Amino acid sequence: MAHSKALLVLENFIGGTFVPCSSYIDSYNPSTGDVYCRVPDSGKEEVEAAVKAAKDAFPIWSSKSPLERSQILNKLADLIEHDLEAFAQAESKDQGKTITFARTVDIPRAVYNFRFFASSILHHVTECTEMPTMGCVHYTSRAPVGVAGLISPWNLPLYLLTWKIAPAIACGNTVVAKPSEMTSVTAWMMCKLLEKAGVPAGVVNIVFGTGTKAGEALVCHPDVPLISFTGSTLTAQRIAEKSAPHCKRLSLELGGKNPAIIFNDADLSQCIPTTVRSSFANQGEICLCTSRIFVQREIYNEFLKRFVAEAKKWKTGNPSDPTMDVGALISKEHLQKVRNYVKKAQAEGARVLCGEGVDPLALPPGNQKGYFMLPTVIAEVKDESCCMQEEIFGPVTCVVAFDTEEEVIRRANGVKYGLAATVWSSNVGRVHRVAHRLQSGLVWTNCWLVRDLNLPFGGMKASGIGREGAKDSYEFFTEVKTITIKH
Repeated sequence: MAHSKALLVLENFIGGTFVPCSSYIDSYNPSTGDVYCRVPDSGKEEVEAAVKAAKDAFPIWSSKSPLERSQILNKLADLIEHDLEAFAQAESKDQGKTITFARTVDIPRAVYNFRFFASSILHHVTECTEMPTMGCVHYTSRAPVGVAGLISPWNLPLYLLTWKIAPAIACGNTVVAKPSEMTSVTAWMMCKLLEKAGVPAGVVNIVFGTGTKAGEALVCHPDVPLISFTGSTLTAQRIAEKSAPHCKRLSLELGGKNPAIIFNDADLSQCIPTTVRSSFANQGEICLCTSRIFVQREIYNEFLKRFVAEAKKWKTGNPSDPTMDVGALISKEHLQKVRNYVKKAQAEGARVLCGEGVDPLALPPGNQKGYFMLPTVIAEVKDESCCMQEEIFGPVTCVVAFDTEEEVIRRANGVKYGLAATVWSSNVGRVHRVAHRLQSGLVWTNCWLVRDLNLPFGGMKASGIGREGAKDSYEFFTEVKTITIKH
């Protein structure tokens, strides 16, 4: 394919320097369908250089005090915040998300990730116990592990990359990160700010490329003792297999098939707009999005009518238009996969109440080849349908009726995933009861996506291994040692 000179060409960032690569991958603008960027197609050689740079930088970085590291993280946060608009524009163009979502969610959260871990690293305490009869005191100490391998996904590119980099370097580790090859631009932009923030060369290295080449080389590298991965359950299985011979420490944040349970005493004026948002925010391309909605039978018809009417109000189109609610899906292939789920539901006898494809003629001329899909609501889907069992990861949600509390808990738990759930009811006892019985790492009641970063984040079952958050990330990115002193 011939490429225009206007294409953005990224380079790997290794040892504090931008390094060109011998081969490249095309990256598409999802809202136009055109190639707009070339991303390094890195492999073993580039990963080897990055790991060496990270190993060389580890002694200096790990010997800095938490306060020194905290000041550098805060400076980096300030620099990203100063360039927030440029980062938001790039994230929207690269991922397809609306400029509004990038401005208000992705980039502010990336800034906050650095500030949060810059603060939390100053407040951790270690344990101490005394055994007077033995004349002994025991205490623990924690130290950074070494080179952390970080693999982040395409749906919230800078947001989820910084959620890994911030705690890793705050704890004194150095990192080799591999963002998704489909959304690499904001990671590359951040590299330009590292030296200015005071991050020593080699502390943060970013190698761009595919999971099969660059990702696998990182997972298999003997000098990378821990891997933090966010992505699909299938890829996580591969990571677990490849890292097993090295006994690597793993944190795996995987997919979800998240239920919303709406009881007949729910406040629908709050529930409906929030559940539309939890179903379709970021084109449904968030692991926490609601994709199964269980509504108690007495209010099922009213809920469905109002929910569909609200979903139809969401505008789909050019992501750079701030009035749009839904942008483009990440790729042509992903759009086709999501639309195929809708076709399967129809073939099984389900009803599609709104949504599906966008008429290209309804889009601006520059966006008619983009990967757009309307918020889609499907009713009367069987629990065993692939649309109720598999992660669709698009603007599609299924709405079904239930009768009893016992029944809905069983049905909500009847998938292999267990990441997030929402419960809507004005009965305080019921929301506590149901929340305790749901097989889910996070349960929101009468709200969605309200996060305190101090608390654990992660899923059960096929939704992952481990947790992330102030305490959990600190424990993952450090080695603990028990020391006994006899006096």
